[in-house]
Amino acid sequence: MILAGGLGTRLYPCTKITNKHLLPVYNKPMIFYPLEMLTKLGFDEIMIVTGGNNAGDFLRLLGNGRDFGLRHLHYTYQEKELGIADALSLCEFFAGGEPIFVILGDNIFESIRSIKRGLDRYRQSKQGGMVFLKEVPDANRFGVAKFDGDKIMEIIEKPSEPPSHFAVTGAYIYDKQVFEIIKTLSPSARGEYEITDVNNFYIRENKLDYEIVDGWWSDAGTFDSHLRAANLIKETGANNL
Repeated sequence: MILAGGLGTRLYPCTKITNKHLLPVYNKPMIFYPLEMLTKLGFDEIMIVTGGNNAGDFLRLLGNGRDFGLRHLHYTYQEKELGIADALSLCEFFAGGEPIFVILGDNIFESIRSIKRGLDRYRQSKQGGMVFLKEVPDANRFGVAKFDGDKIMEIIEKPSEPPSHFAVTGAYIYDKQVFEIIKTLSPSARGEYEITDVNNFYIRENKLDYEIVDGWWSDAGTFDSHLRAANLIKETGANNL
């Protein structure tokens, strides 16, 4: 599942006429990178959650996903900007009681090696959740893992004093329990249902595993990170095996 909703206010005015996930990052629309990553991981049926005033642009660009080798590309619409967990909740019928792999539409990974490694480990149990972590110099911009030894004790959202340098990237795996967890959440101070609250629920249940990401990782949701992602892609490529 690719979560590609929101208004993209941090990229305004570029997002005044289209969804941010359709803006170019170097030589491709942003949404191509997570789509291509999922197909390289072997997924052939994908759900895209979009929103805002320009959702139809996805259909014009991506169609039914045949150009990506997909069996089918599904779409659903998030009517209000209520956060990542709310967007994920719209996919319950698509999941059909099976575990799900989720990626944020503005996240770009250089390599799928560590993602595949985590996915293979998860398939052995198909229980709980998994997050993908990356060591970064500016951890205060993200949800950050707090460790006790090699065990995650908590995810802290945008801490002023990060307990580690390991940021939670925008790739997740969850079992079917995730949809029941989301139903128990309350909106955060910014009025959104936070994916960090979902991850912390799994931590309290001792059901959250993690994998460290190989290669570079970047979001592309701000002008600075968008530029960084484009330069990294130009220099090294993205989603390389």
